[in-house]
Amino acid sequence: MMKRDSRDEARTPRRGGQPRSGGGGGGGASFWLYGTHAVTAALNNPDRRFRRLVATSEAAKGLAEMRLPLPAETVERVEIDRLLLPGSVHQGLAALVEPLAALGIEDVGRLGAMREACVVVVLDQVTDPHNVGAILRSAAAFGALAVVVPDRHAPEESGSLAKAASGALERMPLVRVTNVVRALDELKSAGFWAAGLAADAPKTLAEAKLSGRIIIALGAEGEGLRRLTREHCDHLVRLPMTGDMESLNVSNAAAVALYELARGS
Repeated sequence: MMKRDSRDEARTPRRGGQPRSGGGGGGGASFWLYGTHAVTAALNNPDRRFRRLVATSEAAKGLAEMRLPLPAETVERVEIDRLLLPGSVHQGLAALVEPLAALGIEDVGRLGAMREACVVVVLDQVTDPHNVGAILRSAAAFGALAVVVPDRHAPEESGSLAKAASGALERMPLVRVTNVVRALDELKSAGFWAAGLAADAPKTLAEAKLSGRIIIALGAEGEGLRRLTREHCDHLVRLPMTGDMESLNVSNAAAVALYELARGS
């Protein structure tokens, strides 16, 4: 496949050519992270700012070898239950944190322009924090460059999103944009090809034989990609499925698509 010419000269990005640590709330209120994977990943992220760190005596033992940004408060499990939303599975560990600083879509474009091949995931009004968290986890696992979501119709950084991401919120940039279609166009001008996942697409993702800098765009469950988003994709592709099921959960579809792109690279 021919590659687009980048219209932007790549500037030297932060952190030695890699995107800064994940997330990208871009301000907003502090919130509670909870669970071993989410909290320890945050503790290992130098860009994360903490306000409180609470742990049961048992969970605090697991922090003994870590260099902590602030002292851990040893509390009873019932106290952590009181601090969090009902039903939060915290494993005796929680941290009150600030949202991570935002990475802009122009930064993603510049980083992508410095690479021969990479993948950016664009989510078109996927609103469930568990789905977005799971997609962040898959994106980190398969080496994506970033996950892009709209400012509206997408969840904020939260404990439930971070829990579903299992630490990937600290590693995978979550980039918020005002307009998904404009974000697609900006990435395309930086040399990306946009592929939208749609059940009625004429080709499977494998048959499309995509290469180079790729955007994989996914829409909300049920509605799928919006019309304008579809129209701004260079390709519409689908996953090969039997007639027994019409679709997959969006986070599962993202994982399969990312695997296929990683396998083909």
